[in-house]
Amino acid sequence: MRLRNAALAVASAAALVLSAPLSANAATGDFLYKVGPGVPAGIADPESGKCIDLFGATEAAPAFAPDNFTTSTATVFLDFGCNGDTYYVMNPGKRLGDRLKLRSVIFS
Repeated sequence: MRLRNAALAVASAAALVLSAPLSANAATGDFLYKVGPGVPAGIADPESGKCIDLFGATEAAPAFAPDNFTTSTATVFLDFGCNGDTYYVMNPGKRLGDRLKLRSVIFS
């Protein structure tokens, strides 16, 4: 009887977590990129409206080859802190090649 109650409690908790709405301030999906010699990296469900400096990107070696598999538009910047005149706007689903370098991103 206790095992059944415990299983029911776990199933109920899982259903509650899965039914909770996503934050209205999140870009649902994954933003993928590469660092170093083609090492994959990414961000899952990034926050909208907040500049994100990309993990693994450095001054000497920027990230490259971004794939925007989120539901939001991503604006990628060559400089950290979403600064500078060098940026590119990526619509949802957009994939760019190895030639595009980036160090930060912000989602709409």
